[in-house]
Amino acid sequence: MFYYSKISEVYFMKRIITYGTFDLLHYGHINLLQRAKALGDYLVVVLSTDEFNWNEKQKKCYFTYDQRKKLLEAIRYVDLVIPETNWEQKKTDVHEYHIDTFVMGDDWKGKFDYLKDEGVEVVYLSRTPEISTTQIKTDLNNK
Repeated sequence: MFYYSKISEVYFMKRIITYGTFDLLHYGHINLLQRAKALGDYLVVVLSTDEFNWNEKQKKCYFTYDQRKKLLEAIRYVDLVIPETNWEQKKTDVHEYHIDTFVMGDDWKGKFDYLKDEGVEVVYLSRTPEISTTQIKTDLNNK
């Protein structure tokens, strides 16, 4: 006789992780999240905090971390949103969240290949060519 176990379902799920700022959320972001989720069963999105964006990337976000988190949590492809506070946490995140596949946009190609040594598959997805947050900001500033 077979008994259904929620615990075993969670254990055997293929878990995906991706990172980003996701400011001025647009359909390019949705495309990335949809394609990342299609690679597995459970998608963890690691969202850059406001402090990390400013201190490490010199980026000022239009929306706060909490606002961006709320937007991401409303997307059906996203199962969990956690904060990104430093560059080095990727190594610990893949272990802590039992990640199978690490996904980033192809503008980061090769930068995270070291995570293969942590036992995860590393996938770089092509970006949606006609849209970017930078382009949106540029277009708005030129109006």
